[in-house]
Amino acid sequence: MKKTIVVLSFYLFLSSLTFLKAQVDANYKKSLAYDWLDIALEVTANDVDRDGARPTIQSRSLAILMTGMYDAWAAYDDQAVGTVLGADLRRPLAERNMQNKEKAISQAIYRLLLELHPRDADYIRSKMKQMSYSTDNNSLDPTTPEGIGNLVAEAIIQFRRNDGSNQLGNEPGSNGVAYSDYTYYQPIQSWDHVVDPNRWHPLPFVDAQGKTFFVGFLTPHWYRVKPFGLESSAQFRAPDYPKYGSQELEKEVDEVIDFNANLDHTRKSTIEFMRDGPRSTGQAGHWLRFAQMVSVRDHNNLDRDVKLFFTVGVVAMDAFIACWETKRFYDSSRPWTLVRYYNKGKTIKGWGGPDKGTQSIPAEKWHPYSPANFVSPPFPAYVSGHSTVSGACGKVLEYFTGSDQFGVVEHRICGQITETPGDPVSLPLPTFSGTADMAGISRVLGGYHIQADNIEGLKMGRKVAEWDWNVIQKYFNGSSTVGNHKMMNSGETTAHVCTPACKDKCAAMHNAGKTCPPDCTKPCCKDKKKACKPGCKKDCCKKKS
Repeated sequence: MKKTIVVLSFYLFLSSLTFLKAQVDANYKKSLAYDWLDIALEVTANDVDRDGARPTIQSRSLAILMTGMYDAWAAYDDQAVGTVLGADLRRPLAERNMQNKEKAISQAIYRLLLELHPRDADYIRSKMKQMSYSTDNNSLDPTTPEGIGNLVAEAIIQFRRNDGSNQLGNEPGSNGVAYSDYTYYQPIQSWDHVVDPNRWHPLPFVDAQGKTFFVGFLTPHWYRVKPFGLESSAQFRAPDYPKYGSQELEKEVDEVIDFNANLDHTRKSTIEFMRDGPRSTGQAGHWLRFAQMVSVRDHNNLDRDVKLFFTVGVVAMDAFIACWETKRFYDSSRPWTLVRYYNKGKTIKGWGGPDKGTQSIPAEKWHPYSPANFVSPPFPAYVSGHSTVSGACGKVLEYFTGSDQFGVVEHRICGQITETPGDPVSLPLPTFSGTADMAGISRVLGGYHIQADNIEGLKMGRKVAEWDWNVIQKYFNGSSTVGNHKMMNSGETTAHVCTPACKDKCAAMHNAGKTCPPDCTKPCCKDKKKACKPGCKKDCCKKKS
């Protein structure tokens, strides 16, 4: 099938983008949630500078941060409920104002940023101070917005601390390093001794000094991470992929070779924009940048931005979890392996390297359009992470906005992160679905994936979006539940905090996927007119004046 390639971009600094239809409003101002997302993306990029690209980990961190903003905001909404504490922190009508919302949101994301990005603590504190907020307010008083923010942050930290990601490196079987594998994954072969071309192996990368190094499977345990909305990581597992010996695989490998040998300025710009390059924020960050562009386009206020960023953040995280379950289950090889295996001893046409154009090369020298120090992403191919996350986020943006229209143009310089910079290229992004489709095909153009990886990834991502959108709607309209604990109605005015004696027990049971005991989950008093239950008043009941 012939495919029309509409080029798109992910590295979205707004200065490089223009809207197809300008909408100017002199009174429009970006929301505080928008500003905090900028900060979150900045520290995410800092992590990439230090540790390299880790898209799974980045997606979880960004989802946690967006959830913190949402849960804090929900306490001041008349209908929405939080994802961890439900409606337990609901504030009375008189307190539901912009100032309190902004304070609570800032306090929550500030605490979560410090938890997830301690190496950027000075930067994070400086941003909090610039907003004229205290950096040392540790109050847990739910009658104050700062207390709401701190309570939300602590609840999310406890809920996510042992969610299967191995954030602390303390899972049995791990090596003690944060986010390290504890499932004993080992590749079945090495790059120079391929016994099964269908299976993945680490690829040889070359550093600036010309030394070869290898990178193992990034977070092979990610299928064990607790999703936001999915029932399990395997819920939408992709069907089996084309194997060596099949006509389908041979055709798809030939397609990758053909793309690699015919890279024009538009294709190169597409690949680079999607690959992202230095200071990447991963697919989750890319689509959150897209969400920011939607915010500006639609002149969103704080309430809508909080819900928008939360929606994209948690859907991206779930898409990565589902994608990684399929990657781990099938453990499939990359084109780097397949091109060499199919064409061993042959001369083929291919990209010759930076500024060398297309050349006749031994198949054993075939290389994706990528730097030598990052040949292909260090994990199995099927399904494509770009395709899965883009399919999910593109679809959920369509659900959220009520339209597939995007209407953005990215302006790039061809070759700017791989070769000598060349001509300017304009890349139109008219729709969310088209953007997602072409995010996927860019990975085939680049030589990182075959079409099966792309097509099934897009399908999976859109299934994740449809499922999660239904879950998200229940949080927005207040009909959701947390565990077996039914949310209080929107008229509830009494906040509840676990007693000190219950706090550790609650956290442990949540981490085990169980419901807290009744004495820990029920509020101490049902409304301001009733007295506190015996034993509650001192520890957790907050009487209203």
